[in-house]
Amino acid sequence: MAQHSYGVVPFRRVDGGVELLIGHMGGPFWSRKDEGAWSFPKGLPEGDEEPLATARREMSEELGLPAPEGDYLPLGDVRQSGGKVVTAWAVETDLDPADVVPGTFTMPWPPRSGREQEFPEVDRVAWVDPATARRLLVKAQAAFVDRLLDLL
Repeated sequence: MAQHSYGVVPFRRVDGGVELLIGHMGGPFWSRKDEGAWSFPKGLPEGDEEPLATARREMSEELGLPAPEGDYLPLGDVRQSGGKVVTAWAVETDLDPADVVPGTFTMPWPPRSGREQEFPEVDRVAWVDPATARRLLVKAQAAFVDRLLDLL
């Protein structure tokens, strides 16, 4: 069975439209990649955690900020190329990327060295317009951009 992640699509209204908050994935695999190396905050549930609670917790953990209060708009599911299913909700917020203190993960690095190294879950975040988001996001997640625009 494919893994199922739950995430949040943060957005804000700006003159002439909408911007979305996306994060560049941290760690050595993504360090030299740009297009297709950005994502919305998302992750796996813990125990019998409710999907929206998982999405909000993951946003808090990845960005180091409380998940915003507000109406969470369902955006449905996408299946990423590796088979993982992602369900997302959009929420309007205006957080400052300078306030982000990303969570970290540990992995063996360098490969076969026997050592573990810690990396940030996201190494930078940015507010971007929908066209830029579609270009930078992991391919399947770009569908969330269009679904949000359709809702608004």
